[in-house]
Amino acid sequence: MARALRSVVRRRSAVTLETMPFSKALNAGLRKAMEDDAKVLLMGEDIGKLGGVFRVTEHLQRDFGDKRVLDTPLAESGIVGTAIGLAMAGFRPVVEIQFDGFVFPAFDQITTQLAKLTNRHEGALSLPIVIRIPYGGHIGAVEHHQESPEAYFAHTPGLRVVSPSTPNDAYWMIQEAIASNDPVIFMEPKSRYWPKGDVELEASAAPLHSSRVVRTGSDVTLVGHGAMVTTLLQAAALAESEGTSCEVVDLRSISPIDYAPILDSVRKTGRMVYAQEAQGFGSIGSEVAATVMERAFYALEAPVLRVSGFDTPFPPAKLEGSYLPDADRILEAVDRSLAY
Repeated sequence: MARALRSVVRRRSAVTLETMPFSKALNAGLRKAMEDDAKVLLMGEDIGKLGGVFRVTEHLQRDFGDKRVLDTPLAESGIVGTAIGLAMAGFRPVVEIQFDGFVFPAFDQITTQLAKLTNRHEGALSLPIVIRIPYGGHIGAVEHHQESPEAYFAHTPGLRVVSPSTPNDAYWMIQEAIASNDPVIFMEPKSRYWPKGDVELEASAAPLHSSRVVRTGSDVTLVGHGAMVTTLLQAAALAESEGTSCEVVDLRSISPIDYAPILDSVRKTGRMVYAQEAQGFGSIGSEVAATVMERAFYALEAPVLRVSGFDTPFPPAKLEGSYLPDADRILEAVDRSLAY
């Protein structure tokens, strides 16, 4: 696999690391899951011969056959409905939604059937289905190709929702999501498909539903998920050059949320800023902000602040730079927090 991916393999303290892009890490994780369990099937539009729009499933149909990597019709509701039937029959389907804005034709199947069937059967029926959704901006795409619908799914009981931000998390979290007996909405930040990172091939860095501190600091806690974690790290580096120490927490799991690392950080710094690409109203950032205010109120030196996309439809590609939060907007929020 290393030769095929043209990756660099090396050992550091007896740990095998392989450098690969986020998309290739997902591909490797899917491949490992399919090798380990013959019940794992992949389904989606153009995922077979083409390998998917972002080439995440490249060569998997060639290597596993067209009965395990299925090119489907352009019918998202039918794809998810078929996956539900396959899960009932004992398979573990992994569905690819080609772009974030294309998931809505399947929204009824996901929220009124997939999310509720286990509860409807009083726990006697498991639906181990993963729905992969490339989401977010920064790729200069047109309408319906750059959206952040994660809050819809996090709001729906019965669904697990996760979003990796690094190649290492992509590799491990896709395998852990496939192994889950509950349906998992797997949000893939499409702007992160191409940057490379180290992937540890022998052990997962953290459980699927856990938050993680990715940069330590003492003055302000910065929290986010998906592609925004990279922007938060950029903001933290700029803040450090100005004498402000920011701690960065990667949410990783959107539902359920692991609050312990966030609360521990806030109790240390006394300040928090949440950043996301999605609009601010009724969002993941809103939920995290409210929970931190409830659970760590007396540790706060300032209100929890949020930085987000605006409460409008995602704009045309030429305006996405104004719509999406960048390091400057995050640093402005940091300054406001420190001013209290």
